[in-house]
Amino acid sequence: MYLFAVRLTIVVTAMLSLSACDLPRGAAIESEVLKQSADDATRDYQVVSVSKNNLDVVARWPATGGFASYGWIGKQRGPGSAVITGGDRVSLTIWDNGENSLLTAASQKVVDIRDLPVSSTGSVFIPYLDEVVLNGMTHEQAREEIQTQLGAILPSAQVQLSVVPGRRSSVDIVGGVNKAGSYPLPDRNFSVLSLLSQAGGVTTGLRNPQLKLVRGDNVYAISIERLFSDPQQDSVLQGGDKVIVEDDKRYFLSLGAAGQEDLIYYTKESVSALDAVSLIGGVADDRANPRAILILREYSSKAVRQDGTGPDRERAIFTLDLTSADGLFSAKRFNVQPKDLVLVTESPINSVTQVLRLIGQTIGVTNRL
Repeated sequence: MYLFAVRLTIVVTAMLSLSACDLPRGAAIESEVLKQSADDATRDYQVVSVSKNNLDVVARWPATGGFASYGWIGKQRGPGSAVITGGDRVSLTIWDNGENSLLTAASQKVVDIRDLPVSSTGSVFIPYLDEVVLNGMTHEQAREEIQTQLGAILPSAQVQLSVVPGRRSSVDIVGGVNKAGSYPLPDRNFSVLSLLSQAGGVTTGLRNPQLKLVRGDNVYAISIERLFSDPQQDSVLQGGDKVIVEDDKRYFLSLGAAGQEDLIYYTKESVSALDAVSLIGGVADDRANPRAILILREYSSKAVRQDGTGPDRERAIFTLDLTSADGLFSAKRFNVQPKDLVLVTESPINSVTQVLRLIGQTIGVTNRL
């Protein structure tokens, strides 16, 4: 009886000691992360339990990063032929049968005027005509303009015109394709997909390739997946555009009782919470709490709203329960944003298990004593 009392005293002391200290764990428990009360006016984060009741509302909240913030230019049809602009080079072949031609000798019926530079104002210098403005004209319109002006001094002259596009009439594709380089615009409907085709297609091995379009001081972006699937996104290029194809640099973080604790890159246009759980290798069967998957997100101060159209705090924690049908369906529709933290919390039962294991070891020690 005395020995039993001693053992009981040791067990009780051990349990009290263990309850007063932090047990070694690989992840936080939900209650530790969500310490502040949901109705605490001093809290610095918002807690949102994701369900079918609020999915549509949350989906309309401002995006927090990624290529979506760049925007994209939809397809807009332009005129069917190329136009002359500054930086192009124009060549003329002029036939003149006149006896006293200003351009040709008596035995000569044709003259070539090669490689005339188009100035920044869109004009070219032609002998006897001075500056002729061709800016914005198609090749045929420019030929007719020169023909008309020459007709005033050389009634029998006939003009042929050719144009070599300059930098402002070409586009550059500088990476992520098999044949990077500069490509002239054959007409004003030369699109992104046409450029990719001429450049030999997208390089294999890129992770969820993304396309960036640099136009002046503006940058636009779209995924190759979306560009290929939606013809209305095949934007028409302009002279001077620069196109870059590169790996998708968007990522989210995975921590806690997950199959993988790492920086996880996007593998497709959008990643749902259920996709994210799959990408991180699922949850640890022996210690994770599937009722409490937390997604931590930071919004800019401009995104904060008090009318429900955005978060009411700059910090938000979304909670998902993967043990219910509604939780699973909701996780499938709730999208993870770039730089989110997906935290798989640890089950509280693990602490109890550790306590019992340690108590068992303590009793074993007392038995040996």
